[in-house]
Amino acid sequence: MKPEYQIAVLPGDGIGNEVMQAAEQVLQALQKRTGVALALSTQKAGAQHYLDSGVALPEATLKACEAADAILFGAMGLPHVRGADGTEIIPQLDLRFHFDLYAGVRPIRTFKGLPTPLASPKAAEIDLVLVRESTEGLFYARGRGETRPDGVYDTMQITRKGTSRICEFAFRLAERRAAQKGRAGRVTNVDKANVFASMAFWRKIFEEVAAKHPGMAADSAYVDAMALNLVMKPWTYDVLVTENMFGDILSDLIAALVGGMGMAPSADIGDRHALFQPAHGTAPDIAGQGKANPTAMILSAAMMLDWLGDRHDDIRLKDGAGLIDRAVEQVFSSGQVRPFEFGGTSSTADITRAVIGGL
Repeated sequence: MKPEYQIAVLPGDGIGNEVMQAAEQVLQALQKRTGVALALSTQKAGAQHYLDSGVALPEATLKACEAADAILFGAMGLPHVRGADGTEIIPQLDLRFHFDLYAGVRPIRTFKGLPTPLASPKAAEIDLVLVRESTEGLFYARGRGETRPDGVYDTMQITRKGTSRICEFAFRLAERRAAQKGRAGRVTNVDKANVFASMAFWRKIFEEVAAKHPGMAADSAYVDAMALNLVMKPWTYDVLVTENMFGDILSDLIAALVGGMGMAPSADIGDRHALFQPAHGTAPDIAGQGKANPTAMILSAAMMLDWLGDRHDDIRLKDGAGLIDRAVEQVFSSGQVRPFEFGGTSSTADITRAVIGGL
């Protein structure tokens, strides 16, 4: 077992700093419970750093991320900070491509004690994971757009390698979830194969991969129909796998189903490296007010521990991830705290203290 894990911490901009402080406090408390030593090293990056220095992702920060066992990321980007092409300064995409973090993992579940916008009592059963291919698709066009006198052209890329590995990832995840939950699993492919040749190719590769996992149910849906079904019956889904842009959009939709982005953790995982971050943005409108819900950040830290536990065969890390998950569930189900977006008055600090108390 590894005695100490090096974690590169990139708080970023806006509420990224506030929710990262919450996650660090939880991890520090957890170390005393589990005996795991985490060396948290704060690194500079983000839109504000770009304003201050002219560099959004310093070389020293990139080197620290390369050397780390995992990257813990807050939120980066500010609406008024943009590059020459008009797009926002968002180093998380640079990290994603640099480390080939091809699997964007977005788990969503409901928590007892918190309301959802859906009227059906079945909303309490929402427990799904969206797996987003994160290096190809329409995002491949970032920095490659072709500007002509009549317009700008962005090209989608779908390759056999990229599609095969993300589909394999989704099926392996579904198999683990089925074993953990003691029930059958299912992978649903989301595409637009009726219109785009790239998406028809994507579906063909998905079906090839599905055939290698005969014990796992598999089906496909068009992205527009899926958007409707995720509002009407999200509790019927297990693991979704989709192209980059579709996944970017649908991951926000599913977060809304359980109360908002403050409840949405995520991971960007590659074969050697992984980055863990809340799915929300920097929320400059509430930055500095102590209102930010740190739950997504705290749950992202739990995902980090679980991934490290698998990678290094360290049960202490996986136990720590479980402790955090159960503490978060307990503080909401007991009514100890309620975030502002749910009509409550619990501050970032209130929620953090309650989770630490529940460890």
